[in-house]
Amino acid sequence: MGEVMKEAAFSLAEAKFASGDFNHQILQNVSKAQTKVKTKKDNVAGVSLPIFEAYSEGSDSYELTGLARGGQQLAKLKKNYQKAITLLVDLASLQTSFVTLDEAIKLTNRRVNAIEHVIIPRIERTLAYIISELDELEREEFYRLKKIQDKKKAARKKTEKEKESMKQEGLDVEHAANILDEHHDEDLLF
Repeated sequence: MGEVMKEAAFSLAEAKFASGDFNHQILQNVSKAQTKVKTKKDNVAGVSLPIFEAYSEGSDSYELTGLARGGQQLAKLKKNYQKAITLLVDLASLQTSFVTLDEAIKLTNRRVNAIEHVIIPRIERTLAYIISELDELEREEFYRLKKIQDKKKAARKKTEKEKESMKQEGLDVEHAANILDEHHDEDLLF
């Protein structure tokens, strides 16, 4: 970049030396830009980037400038500044892409930090709360089952005591009455 700009500035000095001051002639004849810039969009990793391209429109209206003296230096000047403009447009395109990508990276980093430092800890705290609640419910269920087993043991001991007392009284406890036997009550009809 520096080399191209140095060459363009040097060729301007050569042209001024060879043909004198030609600024007023050029400035009076300019009506519209000959070199223009067009913009395209490019998509890089989901980020829309502008791309600039320099192009020439129309013919060179200053072909005969410097015909009297310094024509070769003026042609060299035009060629060198055309290179410089193309290079500057490419540089502007790259710089704009870098700035746009830098903003996208910063935005992505903010999102990553938000997920890493806010959302994930919140989910982890919620998960820890759910686990503690489930553990509490499991302890309550275990305590309830122990109570039921204790009640069943007490009921079993009570029935065993009743059987023991019935044996001492002489009642047949081992053979309980079968309800499926032929000796049953009459059916009741309502």
